[in-house]
Amino acid sequence: MNFYKVLIVVLLFFCFGRVNAQYEPAKTDAWLADHVGEMGGRVILMVWQNGRVVYSHGVNAMSARQKMAHEIAAKKQGRTANLDDYNSATRQPIASCSKWLSAALVMTFVDEGKLQLSDTVGKYLPVLSRHGKGNITISQCLSNLTGIEAPPLQESLDEEKKSSSMDEAIETIANLPMEGEPGKVFHYSNIGLQIAGAVLEKISGKSFETLFAERIAAPLGMKNTDFGKGKVALPAGGAFSTPEDYLNFLVTILNKGIFNNQRILSENSIAQMQVNRCTADVKIGYKPEEAGNFGYGYGEWIMNDNSITSPGLFGSYPWINNDKKYAAFMMTYYLKSSGRNERYVELKKLVDDEVSFH
Repeated sequence: MNFYKVLIVVLLFFCFGRVNAQYEPAKTDAWLADHVGEMGGRVILMVWQNGRVVYSHGVNAMSARQKMAHEIAAKKQGRTANLDDYNSATRQPIASCSKWLSAALVMTFVDEGKLQLSDTVGKYLPVLSRHGKGNITISQCLSNLTGIEAPPLQESLDEEKKSSSMDEAIETIANLPMEGEPGKVFHYSNIGLQIAGAVLEKISGKSFETLFAERIAAPLGMKNTDFGKGKVALPAGGAFSTPEDYLNFLVTILNKGIFNNQRILSENSIAQMQVNRCTADVKIGYKPEEAGNFGYGYGEWIMNDNSITSPGLFGSYPWINNDKKYAAFMMTYYLKSSGRNERYVELKKLVDDEVSFH
């Protein structure tokens, strides 16, 4: 009897020791420390699985030069640079991570039957019809398949910021050239979501900012997330957020549209967002290098292992692994994009391995 008791104790110790070992953060900590210099000198990573945050760690190793770069960038954006260590409540611009949020907002209207993915934008925005772009669909707006030849992302954002109204922003888009038939050319840009945002404003009679606050931010407890409160919202790249806020959004997507037992999006909308529409028959007009060989759905890149992501120009990297059922958000701030895709892949594999036994 004593032998069996000892055996059970040993087995229990082995099992619990093995489970606990999977939460050992040393490898991830080391990776962040090794790469922080390449990512603006400051980074935080948060990982959520099984109802809780299983990893949260930040590193601050900014050089004097990097601090100066942060101060210059903040000044250009009309804000004061925050050089403190990143934490879960640190708020900063997240660039194209905004696209995922905005696509989800559009899908709330689809869920309510107030908008169809097959609706053409000329129905709501006649100026686009007058310039030969009225037949573009909402689906094509969400998937970068408008066929409009857009300027580079940063240039596009800068131009849109100059607009004094959403109508003026759409008129600027209406005058852009076409590079192909809608649905036949993929061009990663800010254009489609700007159009979709304008459509939401026409349907609802409310500003995009208000709609986002009411339909996404408030129910998800995203108290420090908004689109900058400027004259014109920039749905594709204008959001400010925090790691804990954005993680709430990712958890909602991972849980097929439910957050804190409240349905925010239908399962069908979540599924539609994750269908790759950048298929073999679609010509690539522009795809950022850091996207690698990813496909594209609605506001999100489709990876090859049933994972999804929507990285931003400033380096922040949110992702969900549907198979391993976890969500993660890495916040950074830097502009040099060389080597990003390789870092994304390396970090994701590391986290995949660390959560695989949870």
